[in-house]
Amino acid sequence: MMRRLILLRHAKADAHSAGGDRQRPLTKRGEEDARSVGRYLAEAGLAPDLAVASDARRAKRTLDLTLEAFPKEVERRLDDEFYLATPDRLLDAVRQTPAEISTLLAIGHNPGFAELASALASDGEPEALTRMRSKYPTAALAVLDFDAEDWAMVGEGAGHLERFVTPGDLRGGIADEPD
Repeated sequence: MMRRLILLRHAKADAHSAGGDRQRPLTKRGEEDARSVGRYLAEAGLAPDLAVASDARRAKRTLDLTLEAFPKEVERRLDDEFYLATPDRLLDAVRQTPAEISTLLAIGHNPGFAELASALASDGEPEALTRMRSKYPTAALAVLDFDAEDWAMVGEGAGHLERFVTPGDLRGGIADEPD
């Protein structure tokens, strides 16, 4: 059986918030990028069975805007441990995904998401692997496939990078702006 993990970094957020880092809102560009990523996922047939996001404001808003594109309601959860989590913590969370979930969308933060994606991907299209490993901008997504009966079997080097997509790709190859 195949398991598919979609790692989506939250969209572009304001640099500061009076409420601290967890309360940083998305910028206008961030909101547009989150909607664009959602449309892309829906049009590409990459509907998740479950979406889990960090409880930071920018990740929750990315989750909401991304899932607007899907005609059917997607089950969603917030995980406070996703906030600035290490790759090991994120992998532990992925491994605890219920067996009936075949496609998991996870939304969170760098550097954990970029490091996890790089650690999981053993192969894939060489240019996509290079791009993913060199820069994982806001609202970028890595789609990783695993030949695994259960999420507990997902591990380092076990994944195939099916695709890596950035907001710049969705804007017709326009370079991604600095984070």
